[in-house]
Amino acid sequence: MAPDEEVVGRTGVLLIGTRGSQGPGEVRVHVRGGTETFLAWSPAPLPQGAEVLVIESRGGRQVDVIEWADPLNALTGDPGDAD
Repeated sequence: MAPDEEVVGRTGVLLIGTRGSQGPGEVRVHVRGGTETFLAWSPAPLPQGAEVLVIESRGGRQVDVIEWADPLNALTGDPGDAD
């Protein structure tokens, strides 16, 4: 399967936490005018509900993610949208 480049650079929320190299979680990403879910891999375990940034698409509806904190929230004191 070809990588899905449209999802790279998008943020999302983990519906199921990742387990680092032990296995993927699941992430909901706003893309293409709606929301889609993908298997999410990360270098270190991340908890359910964590906001993440998609850094790479593996194809086959699998993505690599890292934990993400919107830097603009620090300027406004807004803790972010927890969806």
